[in-house]
Amino acid sequence: MSGRPARVRGAIALVPELCTSCDLCVTACPDRCIHLTSHTETEPATTPRGRPRTRAVLDRFAIDVGLCMFCGICIEVCPFDALHWADVGGLAERSPGALVHERDRLAGWVTDVPVPTPLDGDPR
Repeated sequence: MSGRPARVRGAIALVPELCTSCDLCVTACPDRCIHLTSHTETEPATTPRGRPRTRAVLDRFAIDVGLCMFCGICIEVCPFDALHWADVGGLAERSPGALVHERDRLAGWVTDVPVPTPLDGDPR
């Protein structure tokens, strides 16, 4: 970890396994810099009287950091904790197209998510 404070806003990291493609981050983003596509899959019933269930499967999740103002609204509205601040710097690129960070790159930053410091009065 770098010498920056523990709760610094570096880059937005994604945990793809936790993303349910609910689109809350996309609709809450004031800059419209998050691009999410998904498809639905039907899962068979788990019991004889049960019904098959459909679930959304994440196909693409990308953030255009050239447009992002790093406000953190997407992180706050995610009910599944799929988005986090990562202690990553140096997001500058040579071309505008390289500023679109795809799911694999965002998922690679999860290891740089700092452990939050306990809040005052927190028994942890």
